[in-house]
Parts: sequence; structure tokens; C-alpha cells
Amino acid sequence: MSDKPVDQLSESEARAELDRLTAALRHHDALYYRHDAPEISDAAYDALKRRALEIEDRFPDLTTAESPSQAVGAAVAAQFAPVRHGVPMLSLDNAFAPEEVTDFVARIRRFLKLAGDEPVAFVAEPKIDGLSASLRYENGVLVTGATRGDGRTGEDVTANLRTLDDIPDRLAGSGWPSVVEVRGEVYAPNDAFDAFNAAAEAAGARTYANPRNFAAGSLRQKDPAITATRPLRFFAYAWGETSQPIAGTQWEALQILRAWGFPVNDRSERVEEAAGLMAIYDRLQTDRARLGYDIDGVVYKVDRLDWQSRLGFVARTPRWAVAHKFPAQQAQTVLEGIDIQVGRTGSHTPVARLRPVTVGGVVVRNATLHNADEIARLDVRLGDTVTLQRAGDVIPQILGVVDPDRPDRGEPYDFPHICACPLKTPLVKETTAAGVESVVRRCTGELACPFQRIEHLKHFASRRAFDIEGLGEKQLIAFHERGWIREPADIFRLARDEARLAELRAEEGYGETSVRNLVAGIDARRTIALDRFIYGLGVRDIGEQTSLVLARAFETWPAFEAACVAAASGVPSEAWTRLAEAHAISPRVLHALAAARPPTTDPWPEAPLDQKIALAFPGLAAPARRSLAGLAADWGGLVELARIAREEGPSDALGQIAGVAGVGPVAARALALFFREPHNRAMVDALVAELDRIEDAERPKTDTAVAGKTVVFTGALERFTRDEAKARAESLGAKVSGSVSKKTDYLVAGPGAGSKLADAQKHGVKVLTEDEWLALIGG
Repeated sequence: MSDKPVDQLSESEARAELDRLTAALRHHDALYYRHDAPEISDAAYDALKRRALEIEDRFPDLTTAESPSQAVGAAVAAQFAPVRHGVPMLSLDNAFAPEEVTDFVARIRRFLKLAGDEPVAFVAEPKIDGLSASLRYENGVLVTGATRGDGRTGEDVTANLRTLDDIPDRLAGSGWPSVVEVRGEVYAPNDAFDAFNAAAEAAGARTYANPRNFAAGSLRQKDPAITATRPLRFFAYAWGETSQPIAGTQWEALQILRAWGFPVNDRSERVEEAAGLMAIYDRLQTDRARLGYDIDGVVYKVDRLDWQSRLGFVARTPRWAVAHKFPAQQAQTVLEGIDIQVGRTGSHTPVARLRPVTVGGVVVRNATLHNADEIARLDVRLGDTVTLQRAGDVIPQILGVVDPDRPDRGEPYDFPHICACPLKTPLVKETTAAGVESVVRRCTGELACPFQRIEHLKHFASRRAFDIEGLGEKQLIAFHERGWIREPADIFRLARDEARLAELRAEEGYGETSVRNLVAGIDARRTIALDRFIYGLGVRDIGEQTSLVLARAFETWPAFEAACVAAASGVPSEAWTRLAEAHAISPRVLHALAAARPPTTDPWPEAPLDQKIALAFPGLAAPARRSLAGLAADWGGLVELARIAREEGPSDALGQIAGVAGVGPVAARALALFFREPHNRAMVDALVAELDRIEDAERPKTDTAVAGKTVVFTGALERFTRDEAKARAESLGAKVSGSVSKKTDYLVAGPGAGSKLADAQKHGVKVLTEDEWLALIGG
């Protein structure tokens, strides 16, 4: 990760770094959620995400559906039925420093346009380090209990949740809505957790690293009788879908939840302004060790629910709440070795092997070293005593060497230059189209590399992709080593290979039932949703959200496949990509370059190059002219740039994919490159041949008055803020644009509307007042 401040990054530098950060965060999400093997601390993860969000804030056009600001949550485990949440369970933004809390309060005041003397009240609650759960009650009776999952869909753990004494089967009191989703955190008290671990260790049974893992593992037991023996508790603090409002403020809602029979945290408080928030933060941090349960910060929520509604959401996080995290915990130990892990895309990630040490009550044996550059920066060597930092329940990071000047230090670590696979393929550092070298070293063997092949197969069968029950990592590795599974289609062929199935039935650990379940799990996925199919292909830069966006945009597999195949023959040259990613070179500038066709002979030999550019391409802004002057150097270079813009750009088919809102050129190019490779096409064709059906994507909702319409807001809006208006329109299926064209359906004009109003009249666009807009959308 670059140390250059975000406000000093050029757009091309920002794009390259955001790509790196997005890939890193996706990698760590997969380790944490899918493999239960995280390799960086919460603090390190938060630092990566904060920098990514800063880049997105400064360069909003770089944001796609796969960007860090759009991602949330985990996946649904195969052994539990999926439960669709009535209202999504979203994540919170984090704050770490006092000034970030002050900024949070100031943003709320600005958004709501509050007078300076009007106080903002908050409810501050301890941030319990447990597992989120949602409880659906109908007519006062518990009908479903689910984990958060990926925010939209959770795991059905109703039977397990019913075993908790803190969760009522029937709501107490009266006045509850006919439908209400009560949300909170399942956790384990520290003393009960310690007692369980001591008894388990004495009996030679499994122990847990910390109370959070214990709570998650206990709630996900297949047998509720096991969950019933675990000392789990529950705090209620929120709600999801309700058939009618339950309160006017967050504080009042907590008292109502208590009256319905739920435990509510006694350390929650109603306070005002940033000073009140910081006071309770300091008190809870001081008392943290004496609470009897783990917390990793404090959550602040705007008290008034009507203000929460107005504030709404940014991407997948609410504007009206933030989690103020506690500092990470540190310790020292000895670095005993460095192991290299090979990822699905060939990335070689170093992991430190440590002399076991307890950090915050957890025994730590490994830590992340990120990449070769980080090892060189830290100058860590075998035998060094190092300082660790840990936050939460993940593998920590190494901060530095305690005594780098000791005379008996070992030799500097020599990062591998060839892959650990039998092919011994050279490792390379990739360079982006903008000329920025990646810090990640990758094996160039791709699917020929057995490490990458098995990682691709793990990804394909993972929960968020094909989610094949009974085919876990252990089975995949075993089948791959036998030569039975080398590509995704082989998984489905195995389910019909009677000779190999008979061999399995005869082996210890399988038997008739296991084989029957394996075949059933595979056959169940011969029908697959289009977005899961796309994600399962494992195309680089195509994550779960981008897969969903693509599926909805193209709707059917034949349409999507045809677009990708067409795009494969229209990948832009590296020269065009460098030009497109240069500072201030927008699509409009590229179009002007391509259309101009400047003569090969300089018509203005005595003029400065900047003036020549202004004459050759009238209408270009000064930043674009300066950028072109830096790229071209002379008239001949300018002619060559125009030729590149005209002849080496993306095809219309590639542009169609890149033009899908939330996809962009990076993901579109990745798809085109993937489908351009014959072995990838063969792999996809073989897979499709084994499936029964790839289900069409769910069509966008069309049941609102403005669904599918393009809306522009202008003027000094008085009934709502601009952000509030945009959020409301998008929630109803409308597209909000910043400019008026003949494709615009409505212009909502407040006082002082200027050029956009004139453009609307020129194009015949319907103009609405704020009141007319509210009447159209139903208030």
C-alpha cells in the first residue's frame, strides 16, 4: 500500500491503488468468512478499508459494485437453510479517533440542516463481540431465527436460538406489531467461556480461541441439544421489518424491547453531541475488563427515528450510526519461520510462524506479513523478537522488530522467485496499465499450477458460488490428488461415475450414506442462479456483487456469454488503457481525440504544444491539455495519441459491459481477457454441458411510479436535502443523473434552478416541483 496521502494521488494512481486495496480486502474477506483462517488483525483490515474509502470519496467515479464501500457480511453455511431478511442487516462505518466522532456528528448536523443551538441526541451502546442474530415474531410468537449471513440472506438457526433463556418464545407485554424482527447479539460471558474451555481441555475435546468464536460455533451446531448445553446469552438492540412503527426514538425502542422480555444492555446511555459520546466511550474503555463479556468498541446511533429515516444510507452503511472501535492490543514474541501461501490467482502471501504468545487472552501462533515489500520494510528476520498487534479474533500483524541492532541477527529474508508448485514457475510482479507495479508476486502458471487449480476449485464450490453441500475443502483436495477433479465440470461428472462412486463406498469414512449425500449435493447444483454461476467461474476482479450486477444487466446466460465472447475480441491495447487512465483524460477527451484526425504535418510549427492542442482539439479543459502535452511531447506524439484513441480502444461489446452501472472498465476487461483464453472457454463450455439449467436473473422491480425512470434534481431544494432526495429516488428504482438529456424523464426543480431547467425545456423533459415529486412517489 502506498504511503502517499490520498489528496496527492492522481486519478490513475488512485485507480491502481484502489484496485490493489479491493483485491486485498476481497482476499481477506474470503479467508475470514469462507475459510475461517484470517491472517490480518481488525486494525490492519480497517486501515486498508479506510484508505480505500478515502480514495472512493475523492474519486467517486472509481466506485463500482465490487468496491470496498459496497461490500458487507459473510456467507450462508451449506448446512443451514437460507432466510431472507425482511430488512437487510447492514454493517457500520468505523471511527477510531476523537476527531472522527466529531466529524460524524458534524456531518449529521449538515445533512439535516440543523440550527446551531439544536442538540443532537444519540444512544450509545457497548459493541458486543459476538454473533448478530435476527428473530422474527408473528403475532407475538417466535417463528424464525437467523444469523446475519451476507446481510440480505442469513442462516436458519431457529431451533438453536430457542435454546437461549434470554430469547422468549412468545413476546411479553402487549402492543407489539403483528410482525416484528428483533435483532441483537449472541455472546458468551467470559467466566462461562473459560469454564467451558477448561472442562473441554480436561476431557480432550475441542476448545475455542475466544468467546466470539465460541458463540458462533455454538449457534451453528447441527444438533440444538449441543447448543442448549452452551452458556450463551443475548442482548437486543435493534429491529428489522415491522408491520407498524414500534417507537419514535432509539431510546424508547430499547425500553420497549425490554418490556417485551428481551435483555437490553444496562450500559447503554442516551447522550448529546460529540462530548457526550466521548464521555461514555472513555467510561466503557476504562470498565472494559470488568464487564464480564467482550466488547470491541461503542456504537453510536442517532436517537430520533425520523432523523434516522431522513439520513438514510450510504452504499451499505447507515449515515445515522457509527462504531467507535477500541485500540488494538499488543505483545512481543519470537519469529520462528515464514511460510508462503499460494492463493487462487497465484498470489504468494507470506505468513509469520511465531513462538506462541497470549495477546488479549488469545494464544497467537501466526501473523500476517502481507507481501515481500512489507518484509523488506520491516526487515524482519528469523529469530527476531517482534511486536504484534491484535484486534478482534483474527491473526495479528507484525508492527516491527524489537531490537534490530543486535549483532547476532540472521540474514535478510529472501522472498521466493519461483512458485512452490512442481512446475517451479517464475513469480512476477504485475504492472498496471498506468505503469504502477503491484506489491503482490504471482505465479504465472495459472490453472496449470496445482496450487491455483485447487484454489479455483475451492472457490467454485464455496458458499457464495455453487455452494455444493458435502464437497468441502478436504474432499476437493483428496479428489484432486486422485486426479478425479481437475476442473469444475469434473465435479458433476463424478456424480455419474459409478466406478469411482463404488470405490468411495468401499472406503473407510464414506459408505453408502455419505456417497448418496455427496451425489445429492452435486446434483442439486445442476440448476444454478446466473449470478452464482458468474461468480463461480473465478474471474479475477469479478466478485459477488459485480456478478449480481452483471446477471441483472444481461438477465440470461446466453446474453451474458455472447457479450463476453464479443468483448474478448475487442480488448483495448495497453497504450490506449494508459491513455484512458491518464490524469484528466475523460471519455469526452478520448472521443475528441478519436474524432479529430489531426494532420501528420504540424500546421502550427512555431506555436507551443499546449496552444497546438487547444487549436487541434477545441473545447478541452486546461487539465486535459496539460495531460496530453505531457503524454505527447511533440506534434508527432499528439498525432499518435489520436490514432491510438481512434484505433486501439475497446470494442462496442466491451464498452457495453463496462457501461453497466457498477461494473466499469477494469471488471469488463477482466471478463474479456478471461473469455479470450481458449482453455477458459473450454472449461466454461464443459461446465455448462454438465448443468441442467442456468436460471435467469431476477428482473428489477417495476412496481413504483418512478422505477426505471431517470431523474435530475436542481435548485435549492427546501423539502429535503440533495442527498436525501437521491437516496429516496434510488430506493424506488429510479436512476438519478447529474445532467439533463433527452433521456431524462423528470427534472425536480427547486428555487434558483438555472441551466438544467433550460436544458429540460429544450429537451421536452417534464419539470416537477418538490411537492409534485413527493405526490408522485407517495410522500
